[in-house]
Amino acid sequence: MLKTHHLLLLLLSVTVLLAAEATAEGPPVVENWSVLDDGNPSGPSWIDWSDPGLMLVHHLNALTRDCLATREAEIDELKTAEDWQQRQAKVRETLDQILGPWPARSPLRPRVTGVLHRDGYRVEKIVFESMPNFFVTGALFVPEGHSVPEGHSGRGPAILDVIGHSGQAFRRDIYQNVILNLVQKGFVVFTIDPLGQGERLQYFDSQQGKSIVGSATKEHSHVGVQCFLTGQSLARYFTWDGIRAIDYLLTRPEVDPNRIGATGLSGGGTQSSYVGAVDQRVLAAAPTGFITSTSRLLGSIGPQDAEQVFYHGPLLGIDHADLLEVRAPRPTLQVTTTRDFFSIQGARETADEVRQVFETLGYPQHFNQIEDDYEHGFTQPNNEATYAFFQRSLDLPGSDKEHAYPFLTQQQLRVTETGQVSTSFQSETVFSLNLQEAKPLLKKLQDDRQALSQHLPQAVLAAEQLSGYRKPEQRPAPVFRGQYQRDGYRVEKWGLHGEGQTIIPTLVFVPDTSTTPATRWPAIVYAHEKGKAADAVVGGTIEALVRSGHVVAAPDLLGYGETSYKFTQGHAPVQPFFNALMSGRSVAGINAGDAVRVLKFLQDRDDVKPDDIGAVARGDVGPAMLLAAALEQEFQWLVLADSLLDYQSVISHPHYDVNANSLVAGALTAYDLPDLLASLAPRRVALSQPRTHMRIPATKEQINSSLGFVKQHAKNQFRIETQDIETQDIDLKTLVQWCVQP
Repeated sequence: MLKTHHLLLLLLSVTVLLAAEATAEGPPVVENWSVLDDGNPSGPSWIDWSDPGLMLVHHLNALTRDCLATREAEIDELKTAEDWQQRQAKVRETLDQILGPWPARSPLRPRVTGVLHRDGYRVEKIVFESMPNFFVTGALFVPEGHSVPEGHSGRGPAILDVIGHSGQAFRRDIYQNVILNLVQKGFVVFTIDPLGQGERLQYFDSQQGKSIVGSATKEHSHVGVQCFLTGQSLARYFTWDGIRAIDYLLTRPEVDPNRIGATGLSGGGTQSSYVGAVDQRVLAAAPTGFITSTSRLLGSIGPQDAEQVFYHGPLLGIDHADLLEVRAPRPTLQVTTTRDFFSIQGARETADEVRQVFETLGYPQHFNQIEDDYEHGFTQPNNEATYAFFQRSLDLPGSDKEHAYPFLTQQQLRVTETGQVSTSFQSETVFSLNLQEAKPLLKKLQDDRQALSQHLPQAVLAAEQLSGYRKPEQRPAPVFRGQYQRDGYRVEKWGLHGEGQTIIPTLVFVPDTSTTPATRWPAIVYAHEKGKAADAVVGGTIEALVRSGHVVAAPDLLGYGETSYKFTQGHAPVQPFFNALMSGRSVAGINAGDAVRVLKFLQDRDDVKPDDIGAVARGDVGPAMLLAAALEQEFQWLVLADSLLDYQSVISHPHYDVNANSLVAGALTAYDLPDLLASLAPRRVALSQPRTHMRIPATKEQINSSLGFVKQHAKNQFRIETQDIETQDIDLKTLVQWCVQP
């Protein structure tokens, strides 16, 4: 039975149109606009092009796996201890590049907001600043009474316990269970609220008493997109919080600085892996329920929320195994479960590789992978193995058996007065810190625009590199899938070969020579965020352009229309954006390449004037079409309707609503969309109702602020139309006529 999104796609891309007049030969013609499928749920589909909803994902996975294959070839060459030590140095340098530049170590300014005394331990509720005015809430569990090891005096081992994706953070019972067992065994345990969780919501609405974005994973990805636009990884903030938490631990008289451990489940497994990899003070690390391999991750659940995605990680040769291998020979335990959504196969393959490093360095006993038959989460056998690992590695003998202890309530473990750092301390957020770091980038852009003749070629080159655009090469011949005759023109269906194994479903609208006498016509590449069928109806926008004497090619750019990304449970709409940036690519850059392929297809036709082709884009595909026009001079003109005004606004406002596939990671380090618009001069460009970061029509003030220099540079070759009524349709035919007039 077809799922709801399949039915919606069927209604759009396999729209049924009755011909204007029935013919004498039979009933009205039924038009099927699908290229990759015949649109009949009970009939056969096109086998070679099956599962179009995952075509984008399969292609992005292949790109990232190409990067991983390069890494694997390097790993295969490592034979000696010296080889692996050189690899470790390279990985440390690369991690610093990905996560850096690290902030300066500013004063922690710790404060204790409350103390709880319980049987065998006390809890100090702690707030410290990992960066100036950037507050971290946590709880320090200190053994007392019978939990203090016999004969112990002075400093003892401490464990940083970082937390997975729970709104309660360390207050949740499953996390308290591990913390309480560790402290009852004599460990000092410091646990902190991750960003976007517990008392550190980054988009907290004090009136509603909740995040305006949603769950922890949504908070992470929302701010992560903003970080990626400035060329940063959100992982940097999570890792730095952990590093500074260890800094705090080392100020405590109860803690031995040479006996530090780190552990955590799920997102906490992510954080403990990062901190354990970059902070060599972590003697023993036991990440739980995270480590797998990037390739197996891509083939199963796909990239997760933003803190689990390194900016250009696989491109720079980093995989999950590197987070553990760089630690060798320091004691490391990889804790897994067999039915975890983090692939156990990937976990086993990673463990096999990591084990080689420890063996080659002469410390095979310092690494182990354990697994229990369970889903994603803690199990008692895994927990007891973790306790034993820390007891052995941090020199604190005792029983590894797990016991049940009374949990503390969420209210008892509240650290701040209001329950949120944003309202208790007016804390900085990752959004505000990222914006501060972006301001020099934005100022440089403004300064560079004072000399456009130098700036624009550099901006276009940077856009090509950062977007991962690849100039299309010669591809196999396109596949013709049939056609329909309409009054005065015909509609052809084509499958054009895109990048890799992808297909660009395309409708081509061709005037009849009887109604529009010509040997060759000018042409238009017409892309729509809702796909090729959106404006293809009889009497619609495309028909008007055809009747004005144009051949119109309407493609489904990869990820749109028939190839719309198939959202399933657990898959977020940002995943293709995250997947693409791991390999140094972008969906927008791939889409730009596809737009150029459609251009080349038109130029090869004998009914098209090859030097008279323009482009129209509506909605989210606008930035990709703009990129295509900037990189391919053979687009003679461009019309953008309902397109994003600029990238700057996305990072300049806490809340935004954009399709991440229209963004390019790192773009604001070198250019913005207005720079690409300016680069098109003296070609004509028309904009109709640009959209803000919230998908609403931009005001004249916003347009002038963003595009003022473009209008001054392009002069009468640049036109912007705005509307007072948002629902009023855009007269694209008029704008096209303006673009093509002499």
